[in-house]
Amino acid sequence: MIRGWLLPALLTAAGVLGAAGLLADGNTVAGVVILLAFVGFAMVNSPLVFPASVGSEEARRRSAADGRPVIYWRPGCRYCRSLRLGLGRDARRAHWVDIWRDPAAAAAVRAIADGNETVPTVVLPDGLARVDPEVEWVRRRL
Repeated sequence: MIRGWLLPALLTAAGVLGAAGLLADGNTVAGVVILLAFVGFAMVNSPLVFPASVGSEEARRRSAADGRPVIYWRPGCRYCRSLRLGLGRDARRAHWVDIWRDPAAAAAVRAIADGNETVPTVVLPDGLARVDPEVEWVRRRL
């Protein structure tokens, strides 16, 4: 859980320190801009951007019931973020599983990706899996 928040915490701290230095020098506008930029970048790289993560077993059970894909991801992954933002509101229709929170999910991804924890990995209800798929491929399966 802590790993997912490390990058956003460091970005926020850097933004606060940078803004504090600029504010101390009297550069109010620059300080506020720096702070907002760092906090915004931290938000985009945080787990908050993703739909609520469920466990691997629960995601597979839900996928079998409703026919929606399971997307394995991890915080800080730029490809996961790109997929999530590319899907927009449709992302909520998939079952998202954070591999850093669920060891079974990480094992499932390693089984699919030749021993690597390569994400995003999308698994369809029929068992077809694709590592780092294009946004449109996922959207068609939602």
